[in-house]
Amino acid sequence: MSAHIDIGQDPGRQTVAIDLEELLATRLLVQGNSGSGKSHLLRRLLEECAGQVQQVVIDPEGDFVTLADAFGHVVIDGAAYSAREIEELAARVRQHRASVVLTLDELEVEQQIRCAALFLTALFDAPREHWYPALVVVDEAQMFAPAAAGEMNDDTRRLTLSAMTNLMCRGRKRGLAGIVATQRLAKLAKNVAAEASNFLMGRTFLDIDMQRAADLLGMDRRQAERIRDLQRGQFLGLGPAISRRPVAVNVGPVRTGGRSGGGGLMPLPEADGDAMEALLTDRLAEAATDTVIRRPAPPPPPRPAADLENAMRTAPPPLAPTIREDVPLKPKPDTQPPASVPAPPDPAVSDNEAGSVEDVVRALAASEGATFRPATSLFRDFAIRCRQQGIASAQVDLPRFRRLFACEIGGLTQLAPSVRSQIEGLIAGVDDDVLAPYVAMVIAEVLNAPMPDEEELARLYGSSSPSRIRRLLDHLERSGLIVVREEFGGGRIITVPGLPEITTATKAA
Repeated sequence: MSAHIDIGQDPGRQTVAIDLEELLATRLLVQGNSGSGKSHLLRRLLEECAGQVQQVVIDPEGDFVTLADAFGHVVIDGAAYSAREIEELAARVRQHRASVVLTLDELEVEQQIRCAALFLTALFDAPREHWYPALVVVDEAQMFAPAAAGEMNDDTRRLTLSAMTNLMCRGRKRGLAGIVATQRLAKLAKNVAAEASNFLMGRTFLDIDMQRAADLLGMDRRQAERIRDLQRGQFLGLGPAISRRPVAVNVGPVRTGGRSGGGGLMPLPEADGDAMEALLTDRLAEAATDTVIRRPAPPPPPRPAADLENAMRTAPPPLAPTIREDVPLKPKPDTQPPASVPAPPDPAVSDNEAGSVEDVVRALAASEGATFRPATSLFRDFAIRCRQQGIASAQVDLPRFRRLFACEIGGLTQLAPSVRSQIEGLIAGVDDDVLAPYVAMVIAEVLNAPMPDEEELARLYGSSSPSRIRRLLDHLERSGLIVVREEFGGGRIITVPGLPEITTATKAA
């Protein structure tokens, strides 16, 4: 089997080949401005050596997933797995010598960086018996090995720099041959760029980048002007795996294509101005409100598992005694006579059957859009309803009402009294404005049910702003009330610490 792969031709139409065995030992750096043909060059290289060596592609834009159709690469969607699963996948890639494309285009930039760093670190940390030769191609390497910190989190930057440095500096002994492509050498960390012995330099215009590229190619300042004049798909190559002297390369054609949009011209739509305006504005208001629609209160949660069924009650007693014994109570609205004939209080009706403050709060919480109303407006409505039903509510002030309302919409009154009393002690010091979302998360943890999603938390919090929900979760986590683990796909895993005793007690019931 030949160890040389054809990447194109020089100006004299002579084939320019890369020694694959030498490339595995000496690594490769590709540089060129956007549109210079870096991805085309990487695709040509991968296609020509497919089947001869294992390939691992870190693909931040999803351009290389088409290799799967023609060459059988396994596509790993970084957004579909947790951090631990990404590490386990990398270990299995080394064990089974699978050629894979890790696509990161569904992730935010910092999530892309962390996912790639964990994957590369796991490749590097594979056990010795799995140190098989593999090409590791990292496109847009300036993202994963930046020369300056920028806006990246410090922990993320240390993680990704360590992973990229290990790949380029120490990966050879573990069989890993790094191929990194970058738009600008000035953006790439010097420790990463310095470890490459082979170079393919494409078109670039900035003086500092031309000078660095010329220095790597052993060209003087006058010859560096050639780099500015290169056409798309033309590169200057140098290195033990390519040529001992700088050589110009016209990269050959490829059999697969990327998913990115082309830069060519295409006909514009033929619709006139009025028709185009109609297309843009048709049902615009409806579409704009889809993401912030205010949903009514959700139905009661499903019954829990069998070992928790005894902890659930549909009509629990009030949270605390709030009605004086000397105040007569009216029967429930469904048992009282018409309003035109006032009904005297029935002394035989028990407290559990009579109307109460909790009944009024429950009815108010069930009204549509209640959580989005100001607390003062809700309190006025509460007081009016109490007077209409003859329920004494003088002892319930605004702070007390806010906590009753938060516990009701959070679902606390659905639990058995024994469990509810424990949770009441846990939430005693929680601020009123964040109480409802916290109660919902505590109950989900106690019942081993799914945590409320972002839409449900927004409804409980009375907000339609995703950023406010993120700040809410950050506040609760900083306060030590919850623990949030972010997934690469944008999802969250939320746990509430300090609940083992409550859960055990519930199961024991």
